[in-house]
Amino acid sequence: MAEVEVGKQCDVLHCRQLDFLPFVCDVCSGTYCLEHRNKDDHGCSGVLLRKEPVHSEGTSSYSCSYQSCKANELVPIICSECDKHFCLRHRHQSDHDCEKQRVSKSHLVVTQQSKNEAVAKKAIPVKKGRNGAKNDATAAKVALMKLKLHAVGDKSIPQNERLYFQVVLPKGNKEKSRPMFFCSKWSIGKVVDNAASLLNLRNDNNILASKKLRLCHSESGNVLPTENTLEWWMKTTNCPLKNGATVILEYLDNDCLILGNTSSYME
Repeated sequence: MAEVEVGKQCDVLHCRQLDFLPFVCDVCSGTYCLEHRNKDDHGCSGVLLRKEPVHSEGTSSYSCSYQSCKANELVPIICSECDKHFCLRHRHQSDHDCEKQRVSKSHLVVTQQSKNEAVAKKAIPVKKGRNGAKNDATAAKVALMKLKLHAVGDKSIPQNERLYFQVVLPKGNKEKSRPMFFCSKWSIGKVVDNAASLLNLRNDNNILASKKLRLCHSESGNVLPTENTLEWWMKTTNCPLKNGATVILEYLDNDCLILGNTSSYME
C-alpha cells in the first residue's frame, strides 16, 4: 500500500519544519510554516524583486540604504549617526553596521561602557551567607528549567546562544508576563523589537514624539540602554542581567532612565 504524504516542509532552509496545514505565499508560491508565512519572515523573493519605489497619491516611500535590502517604508527612519534612511529591520546601528560608529568606535566604546557601568553599579548586590547563596543558586536553576519549558522566541536561534527571561508586560495588558528567549548577540533594542512582535505589543520606537517601549531591570528599575548586547550585560561587572531573571517592558518617555515602583509589576 502506497504511503500517503501528509503535510509539507517549510521552504526556509534553516527551518524545514513539517506543517500539516502549510501556507502558500501568493507572491513567490513557496510553502511555509506558521512562523514563516509572512513575506518578511521568509525573505520573499517576489518582494525583493521590486526595485522601484512605491508611489501613492504623490507620496514616495523611503528605501533602505543597507547593502542589497530593497525594503521601503512610508515614513523616513533616519540613523542619528550616519543620517541615512533604513527600514524597520535595519534601523538599529548594529543591524546596518553604521559607518560613523566604525570610525569613532574606540571613543564610543569607552564612553558607552562608562555610562553603562554607572547604571549597572546602582544595583548593589546583597551579600549572603554560604547556605543562602547555595539555596539561591539551586532555586535559580529550577526557575530557569521551568522557563525553558514554556519560553517562546525565534526558533532559528542556536541553543548555545539562547538567554531566557520572564518578561513582564506593560501595565494595562491582560496578560501579566511571558517566558521568552532571545539571542545573546542581539542588542537590547533588537530584543525589545522581537518581544513586541511576538507579543503583539504596540511599538512606536521609530516615532520621535511617542513614548518608547523599553526594557528595564526588575529590581533596580534601571532602563537598559539599547546599544549594547545581552552578552555584554551578562559579562560586565555588577551586571543587572542573569539568565533566567525577570525583566520589565514598559512605555516610557525618551529621557526616562529609571522605572519607578517596580514592585507593583510583581504583585
